[in-house]
Amino acid sequence: MKTKYFVIMAACFLCLLDACNGDERFEINSDDNVPPNPPVVRDVKPLYGGARIFYDIPSDKDLLSINAEFVAVNGNLFTFAASYYIDSMDIYGLGDTVSHIIKLYALDRAGNKSTKVDVPVIPLESAVSRVAKTLTVKPGFGSFYVDWINELQQTINIYVDFEFTQNGTHRELISVFSSNLLTERKFINDLTLSSDEPVTVKIRVEDIYGNMTAPVDFGQLYLHQDTQIPKESWVLPKTNDSIAGVPMCYGNGFDGRSYRVIDGEIDMAESSNYMHTGGIGRTGSAATTGSNTVENPGPNLPWNLIVDLGDYYELSRIVTHQRHSGGANSLGRGQYYQDENVGIYNMYILDEELNEWIFLTEVKIPIPTGLNDLEIVKLGDAGDMAYMYPDDPRFTQPARWFRYEAIRGFASNYTSTNTNCLSEITLFGRKANR
Repeated sequence: MKTKYFVIMAACFLCLLDACNGDERFEINSDDNVPPNPPVVRDVKPLYGGARIFYDIPSDKDLLSINAEFVAVNGNLFTFAASYYIDSMDIYGLGDTVSHIIKLYALDRAGNKSTKVDVPVIPLESAVSRVAKTLTVKPGFGSFYVDWINELQQTINIYVDFEFTQNGTHRELISVFSSNLLTERKFINDLTLSSDEPVTVKIRVEDIYGNMTAPVDFGQLYLHQDTQIPKESWVLPKTNDSIAGVPMCYGNGFDGRSYRVIDGEIDMAESSNYMHTGGIGRTGSAATTGSNTVENPGPNLPWNLIVDLGDYYELSRIVTHQRHSGGANSLGRGQYYQDENVGIYNMYILDEELNEWIFLTEVKIPIPTGLNDLEIVKLGDAGDMAYMYPDDPRFTQPARWFRYEAIRGFASNYTSTNTNCLSEITLFGRKANR
C-alpha cells in the first residue's frame, strides 16, 4: 500500500531544539520500546471534506507528535501529524458526508506508536463537490473557457471532457487542469469549428485523495467565429504623436524597433525582433538612447503603443508575444514571463466621434508554474491570448484605432517598472459594416 504523509506543524521543531537544548524530551533512546499513551479525544468538529479533532495530549516525556491516518478512496494511506504541544488537528480528504473512521495515535522520539484510537467523523460537503457547484462554461472565439471557485484552496484537478463532429469526423478529447487558487479560469483554445458544429462539454472535479465528482453536463456550446485582422494596412504613429490626447510611445531603443510589433514575426533566440522603450515611457525632456535622440522622455510606465488598423473592425481578442532573446540556445527560457516583458496591460479603442479612448479591459498574463524551460518556451512562442471582453466574449463597436497600454512587468510579483519590451501584437475580429 502506498503511503502519503501530509504534516501539519504549528511551529518548527528546529526552533524548539534550540530553545530546549538539554531537555530530555529530545534525547533519542535507541533502547526505548515503550509506546506512549494514546491521546484522549475530547471533541470532533466537522469541516468541509474533513474534520478538526480535539484531544488531550499524553504526558510522555519523549512524545514527538500526534498522528492521524485513513485510507482514501484511491487506496493510499494518508497520514497527518501535529506537534506534541498542539491539542487539535485538521483532517481532509473525505469525499462524502457519511461516517468515516480516523485512527488517532501518539508517536515518540524512538518511533514507538501508541494504540490507535478510532475516531468517528461525519464531514461536511467535500471540497470537490463545492468546487463542482461553482463551475461555469462559456463559449469564446474559436474556444471556450471554464471558471470555478475553490474556497478551501486545496489542490484539485479539473477534467474537461469535450467532443464534437467536424467535417464528418467525430472527436472526443480531455483537457486536465490542476490548481489551488481561490478563483481560476482555463481556456480550451484552437477549436476551428463552424457556427453549426457544437461542442458537448462535461466536467469532473478530483482532489489529491482520489475523490471525484460525477460528470457535470454543460450540454452543447456553439463557439463564436472571428478571423485574424490583416496587418498589411496597419500604421504606427510617430513617437509622441498624440492621438486623442495620448502620445505614441518610443520603441526604437537599443536593438528594438517599433515597427517590429506589427511585422508578423516574433522574437526568437537572437533575432531581436521586438520593440524597446529604452526606459522612456511618457513625456519629459529630451534624452539620447544609444544613437537615437528622443524628445520628451520620462517615467517608463505606462507607455502606449497605438495602431491605425487602416480600416474599421469589430475586435474580439488579442494575442501578444513577448521578447524572448534567449541567445543562441532558442530552447532556453530567455526573458519569457520575466525581466523586461509586459505582464499587465490595458486595451482601448478610439471613439472618433467623441475623440475619446474607450477602455476595454485590463489583462494580467499568468506566469507559468511547475513547467520546465522547454515548456515555458512553447507557451511563449505560442503567445498569450486575451479577450476584449473576458467575462462576456463579444465584438467591440467598430473602431479604426487600437491602443495597448503597458502597466507593469512580471518581475517582483507584477510590480516591476523595468518594462521596456514587446515583440508582437495580433488582433482578431471582423470587418465592420460601415
